[in-house]
Amino acid sequence: MTARQQFHWKGLHVPFIAPWSEEKPLPYKVIKRVGPDGVEGIGYADEVSSADRRDGNLWVRWPALRGRGKPRLADIHPLRQRQAMSHMLCMVCAASTFNDEFRQWGGKHLFIGRAVDGRPIRDGERTDTPPVCLPCAVEAAEACPHLVKGHTAALVERAEPWGVAGIVYDPRTLRPIPTRNKNGLTDVAFEDPTLRWTLAARDVVTLHGCTPVNLADLATPSVAA
Repeated sequence: MTARQQFHWKGLHVPFIAPWSEEKPLPYKVIKRVGPDGVEGIGYADEVSSADRRDGNLWVRWPALRGRGKPRLADIHPLRQRQAMSHMLCMVCAASTFNDEFRQWGGKHLFIGRAVDGRPIRDGERTDTPPVCLPCAVEAAEACPHLVKGHTAALVERAEPWGVAGIVYDPRTLRPIPTRNKNGLTDVAFEDPTLRWTLAARDVVTLHGCTPVNLADLATPSVAA
């Protein structure tokens, strides 16, 4: 894969999945529609199926203007997150994580996450955070405000598609259903009928074959070999 342009802001590496200030959600109107299988769900009034849906699921509309304006480091760009998760790209530099480290680790990807209490990543755990390469993981753990407060890492054998995180609409009123999640999104499994009423914003996977690791130890050649 061709190396993607890297961006920095105030000395920090801007993650590939971070949105920029000029990347704002495009206007849309949600309506009820009957799908090809005859079942009702949501759609766009001006829907273009080839661009608005993936595997039959309706996705939010966001422009791709990476590098324009100021980075919003605390947020996630829906389509780049989906791209990184689908192709196992590093969420920071967008390089493939099917790399030399992947082979050295016995065919495993590195995942990190915030964990103030130090709780390790467990088998079957759901996440919408894509994998990361080792150099970017070390950098993020030292510079990312969320991770500096506490993080956990694991080598993962498999990241299996589970569902999406998105905005769920009430089938009767077509109003968004409130959620207690801070990001305003609800996790919805692929087999859940609610998926037809969900405007997807992130891919969600489950992690399997998890081995907790310490990034400092992992970065030591004698341990990583």
